[in-house]
Amino acid sequence: MFSTNDRQVEAGEAFTNRQGQWQIVQSALAEHLARITAPGFSVEDLEAPRNNILTFHGVGGIGKTTLSRTLEAALAGAEGRPARWGESVWPARPALLPIRIDLARSADVDFERVVLTIRLALAAHLNRPLPAFDIALRRYWEHQHPGESLEEYLRRGGLAARFGKNLPQQMQSALSDVAQALLLPGTVGSAIGQLTGALTTAIRERRQTVRALAGCARLADLLDVEPDIDALSYYPHLLAFELAQLPAEQATVPVVLLDTFEDTGTRTHRDLERLLQRLVWLMPNAFFIVTGRGRLQWADAALEGQLDWTGPTAWPGLVGQAVPGPRTAGTPTGTDRQVLIGDFSPQDCADYLARRLTRDGQPLIDPGLRTVIAERSHGLPLYLDLAVLRFLELRRAARTPAASDFGTDFPALLTRTLADLTPDERHLLRAVSLLDAFDLPLATAAAGLSHQAAAARLAERPLVREDPFGLWPYSLHALIRSTLRDADDATDDRWTEDDWRAAAGRALAALGSQWAAGTGPDRRLLTGCLRQGLALAHDHALELGWLTDAAFAYTADYVWEPLPLPAQDGNEELATAAGALDELLSTLARRQHEHRARTAERLTAVLETGLLPTELAEMALYFKAKADRDLGHSAASRAGMRQVADGGGRYAPDAARGLAHLARTAGDFPTALATAESLGWPGRGHRVLGDIWFAHGDMDRAAAAYTAARTEAEAHGNAGEQAIAQTHLALTTAFTDPARADDELALAEQLLVGLDQRATTLTAKIAGLVRDAGGDLGDRGDLLRAEITTAGITAAAPLLELAMAFHHSACTDTAATDASIDRLNELTQDGDHAYYTDVARHLAGRASRADSAVLWTEDAEAVRTRWHQLALRRMGR
Repeated sequence: MFSTNDRQVEAGEAFTNRQGQWQIVQSALAEHLARITAPGFSVEDLEAPRNNILTFHGVGGIGKTTLSRTLEAALAGAEGRPARWGESVWPARPALLPIRIDLARSADVDFERVVLTIRLALAAHLNRPLPAFDIALRRYWEHQHPGESLEEYLRRGGLAARFGKNLPQQMQSALSDVAQALLLPGTVGSAIGQLTGALTTAIRERRQTVRALAGCARLADLLDVEPDIDALSYYPHLLAFELAQLPAEQATVPVVLLDTFEDTGTRTHRDLERLLQRLVWLMPNAFFIVTGRGRLQWADAALEGQLDWTGPTAWPGLVGQAVPGPRTAGTPTGTDRQVLIGDFSPQDCADYLARRLTRDGQPLIDPGLRTVIAERSHGLPLYLDLAVLRFLELRRAARTPAASDFGTDFPALLTRTLADLTPDERHLLRAVSLLDAFDLPLATAAAGLSHQAAAARLAERPLVREDPFGLWPYSLHALIRSTLRDADDATDDRWTEDDWRAAAGRALAALGSQWAAGTGPDRRLLTGCLRQGLALAHDHALELGWLTDAAFAYTADYVWEPLPLPAQDGNEELATAAGALDELLSTLARRQHEHRARTAERLTAVLETGLLPTELAEMALYFKAKADRDLGHSAASRAGMRQVADGGGRYAPDAARGLAHLARTAGDFPTALATAESLGWPGRGHRVLGDIWFAHGDMDRAAAAYTAARTEAEAHGNAGEQAIAQTHLALTTAFTDPARADDELALAEQLLVGLDQRATTLTAKIAGLVRDAGGDLGDRGDLLRAEITTAGITAAAPLLELAMAFHHSACTDTAATDASIDRLNELTQDGDHAYYTDVARHLAGRASRADSAVLWTEDAEAVRTRWHQLALRRMGR
């Protein structure tokens, strides 16, 4: 109304669908009514557990106050109930009397005002005195407010305007009736102490004249004690007693809605909360709906002494903490009476924005912009309302609001989020906003605190989500996290840039400590620490530290599961060592899904930045050399491998293996063998030996070497090497024993699950072709050729053609065999893998090429014989 001069714009109260919460209220109220109307229920029973309370809690701005107001209207009558909520499920009697009380500091509500509000609502509804309570309240008032009339107090505080002026008259009537019964008519209004003294005596003497009041067993005791605020907190028992005495046609159940409960105090100062708990406990026939940011802790036995009634026995419905997780408005979570209110669903966000501002009955915000705002809000209603105000502000400036206008956060969200947190919790909140997820030790370390108590308290706040199955169980609400990090912070305890950087350094160090303390090869912990650590180091230009060791651990196992690293702008230039390492590791993971030429290009760009320390630069150079080898660029590959091997760093053994592979590729088997025998486990020597014996057709020795490689990898807990060795073992047995190859290939496929090893997966598929050679292969060969071309792993192409040559030889298809040999000649023109052409010829019983330059480790004729015998056995000869 006051944000625009355009009177055609209508600002509607767009209450979104809280159908799930309404259903919970209906169910709880129906259960409550059944309990208090059942035989045996007594308001005098002060030991029975209490189930007369329902709590809705959630992060600030989630719509709790709107829910409280709508519940009040819905309980007051059908006209105030949203149409989609449907009809109520309870009977006409006893009647429900909703009484909403806002406990916000701005409302200046104390316990005295709470009690008066409830009594005034009953006075307006029932229009009759409630003698036991009214007499005690009058005594309290005369004692605590001498010289101030209750009428004037109610008028000045606005309560009389809200509920009418019935209460003073009803109290006067109650006093007159009691004075007359006690034959003390002259004391009314002037000597309340004399009246209550006489009443107390009469009750204890069980006089018939006060029989109605004598039924309240504790009235005399309450009239005897000092009428202070502590005594007032027990008077609700008298109110409950009077409600229980009402005739059936006037039976009433107050439904007290206590909103903004977080403003009643802190976890160390619970004075008002203690009084309110007494109110709830002493009125078991009333029902209370509490809305606030935090859950009620009354069922926690640890609060014994701070509150009068604590523990799960006293409050069975409040046991435990609601688990914050993925949820929408229609799927509330929590215990029976402790419900965490979730974010709006996407449908609710769209509905809210469509109905919040309208013109001529049509939404003022266009659909595309509504979608952008809804996505940005992460379901937080406060953000939606702030976005509406920004929309109107832009229209006032004669601008057409665009999506880019809503790409920043609102500082008001920050203020609302921090409002009710302790200083330690505010400090912790900022620290954990640096992290995607955290646990209590990680949060405490990031904040630089010496104790976890504040982190434990923060974890219970509704702005913290919990995933009990996550590596770190806690995370901040996404919008609140981005606001903390990006919005202008005008709070008194805001952090400087140095504060943020120091916290990032502490968080990075804590992640490193957690990774170092992990037991065994925990890939989940490794990748989680890497993901969060790289983001911290990149965003705050921190030294790599432990991230270097973690990067080597990530690559050591040949397990290429993608790291879900933060998305980077594709045009962003690498500016930090962490950014370069991020790009290196993501390139190594993505190379399983990209052409090897793209991998080489990306690794070259990383190396050219010069940002990586020497040992990590060698890692990048080694994998670039591998990509070059896969692409058939042997000279470039050999130069890179040689540089890394000569450097003597952590990748030197791998580079030595690479040189052995390149020697084998070139057909220089003596050099490859000499290198292989010196590699050992660091250079995966057994696997290199297996490759050499395989090329010689010596399948028994090859199988033994691959088996030894697999066993060694298993002993070292290296799943990636296990899969590679097993796949090559399956390929070897596929040539000699198809039946055994079935088992070996099944094991290889099992080991490959989750590893994302593209080249090894191609080898496994080729092994399947070899196993089935001599039978009907269909178009499997052509499909594999296409897949190899797409991957850019040209080194796999000669092996595929060798497999097809074996198949054609087994089928005695001379023409197809010749075609395979021709393709091999074409693929090996540069001399790499040229020995495969000789092997293909051997399979067909032919001699080696006349110009063959292959250097075998033994007599070439022995190699030819072994390969030819393999083909003959598959033919069945």
